[in-house]
Amino acid sequence: MQNRPKHLILLTFLLAICFAACSPNKIIARKVGNEFKKSEIIRQYHTGFALYDKDKKKMIYEKDANTYYTPASNTKLFTFYAGLKIIPDSIPSLRYIERGDSLIFWGTGDPSFLQTQLKGTNAFNFLKKSAKKLFFSPGRYTGDFYGDGWQWDDYNSYYQPEINELPIMDNVVLVSAARAGEMKISPLSFASCFVKDSTLNERPFNVVRDFNANVFKIPTTAIPEKTNQFVPYKVSTVNTVNLLMDTLKRIVGISDLKMPSTAKTIFNMKSDSVFKEMLLPSDNFIAEHLLLTYADRLGLPLNTSKVISYIEKQYLSNLPDKIKWVDGSGLSRGNLFTPRDIVALLELIYVEVNDQKKLFDLLPAGGKSGTLRNAYPKTDQPFVFGKTGSLSNNHNQSGYVVTKKGRVLIFSFMNNNFILPTADVRKEMVRIMTFIHDKF
Repeated sequence: MQNRPKHLILLTFLLAICFAACSPNKIIARKVGNEFKKSEIIRQYHTGFALYDKDKKKMIYEKDANTYYTPASNTKLFTFYAGLKIIPDSIPSLRYIERGDSLIFWGTGDPSFLQTQLKGTNAFNFLKKSAKKLFFSPGRYTGDFYGDGWQWDDYNSYYQPEINELPIMDNVVLVSAARAGEMKISPLSFASCFVKDSTLNERPFNVVRDFNANVFKIPTTAIPEKTNQFVPYKVSTVNTVNLLMDTLKRIVGISDLKMPSTAKTIFNMKSDSVFKEMLLPSDNFIAEHLLLTYADRLGLPLNTSKVISYIEKQYLSNLPDKIKWVDGSGLSRGNLFTPRDIVALLELIYVEVNDQKKLFDLLPAGGKSGTLRNAYPKTDQPFVFGKTGSLSNNHNQSGYVVTKKGRVLIFSFMNNNFILPTADVRKEMVRIMTFIHDKF
């Protein structure tokens, strides 16, 4: 056999190096693709998937990644990123001016104001300690009490509180069982709004509010132990002022003064704390009202569509596909994103936070925290950090997966229009994400 020329040997060697350099991602793509192809579950509905190498800035594998899907609470990732850009430090809570013996204040949409978990009290204490007469001036919020495309028949559900410019205590009433079967109502000022209705007795104990009024109907039977039901109350200026007076133990008047540009700002809490409380339990109330705080910082009307339009033009113009974004929480089916849009957004978030440990602490962690706690086996070393999104017949998961070799890959896994139990869809997602973690 004749010896090959030296230049052919060199060429072969160089080709081998090139192949070795690019082959790992190709191997991942082929193996992940095979997992999708052999899945009996996934072929029963619409699935989009994108897996991205953030270090090499290359897409590893795509399955219908340029197709639009209903994102549900994956929408909160867009709200989160906008917050990182607009209010990276603290949440604006109140705007105010002092005029003579009066302190006139306006809302910013701050969701942390006396919120159940966050318990933001800085702005509250500012009002309580003021020696001046207090006047609330409404009218900054120019949207409706529900987001675009929300389901109105969910009005009684805890996850759909109304939107307003000065939310107080999550905009919900908590009904719980006190000792000896007695009912406890918080805020207590709503206690007089409860009426008994024997027609509710045949169902499991449930409080039902009238759609257009704060009339809460309860069964005539005793409240069961361990009952904890959050029911959204109907927001209005009168209710806001009454709740303020009830908590502040002070008289609060109503003003019609338009907020001047010179109005000062009171900040309530660190932004990271509020972002985390939005992301881990997937809190819709916080997400919607955060958008209003962004509008306040930007000098825009407190209006969801206006602030989203600004964010899209200013910060999201380079996404791969044009997005349709209509609310802050993902309650609306009007939201439409592609998996590769969400992957691109997650890369922007990663860069913006610039601290992997901090970022992963803000997100649900598979088997450990938030909405991913029970999705993956319990562990102290999670390998998936991300955001879930669920509506009826839709379940998604997008975030970061850490492989056994220590690589951090970005992914978006979107499942729409299925009639299977959500648990089956979730289990299949977990199977594939675990495969990616284990094999690469």
